[in-house]
Amino acid sequence: MDSVAKSPVMLYTEQTPNPEALKYVTNRLLYRGIADFKEFALAETWSPMATALMELPYVKSVYFNNNYVTVTKELNYDWSEIMLKIKEFIKNYVEQDGEVVKEGFAEFWDQEMSKQNEVQFSGEDGEIARKVKELIDTYVKPAVEMDGGNIEFKAFEKGRVFVTMQGSCSGCPSSTVTLKAGIEGMLKRMVPEVTEVIQEME
Repeated sequence: MDSVAKSPVMLYTEQTPNPEALKYVTNRLLYRGIADFKEFALAETWSPMATALMELPYVKSVYFNNNYVTVTKELNYDWSEIMLKIKEFIKNYVEQDGEVVKEGFAEFWDQEMSKQNEVQFSGEDGEIARKVKELIDTYVKPAVEMDGGNIEFKAFEKGRVFVTMQGSCSGCPSSTVTLKAGIEGMLKRMVPEVTEVIQEME
């Protein structure tokens, strides 16, 4: 019997600041790092688990980070109807050792990110951009990850910092407040050249 060797899959949910997103936390490592699937085509290419979840009519997007998956639901469904169905689905999938994200995704993701980053760090703004990215990675990312999301620095130009939000933070009503009140305030204090923070839609 295999069940002796393997500990049972534990799974619990955590609220996120986004009413449309729930964080499903497991006692297993699902995927080391970040994998964000907003489009079905990307999921189909890289993530059997995200594909299976997004085939459910009420799942809009799927975001993996280490031991949790953040599921964003379609607007016309209520969590009370679907929360347990999704939980059951994830539990069964993990118990059967289903493939979460395919080999090679991390490299693909890094390439995508570096393509976007090449531009930012050139010229006189490059130094400021680097500093801003470092501050976001050090201070902002960990807090955002606690809420089941992620923030990526995109660009710095003429005093404006561009970022994208992923996971539960994507499309979250309170992420705008977080951006403006929290992140913008901190960056302005620490990097006087920053005038505002703008969220780019992916």
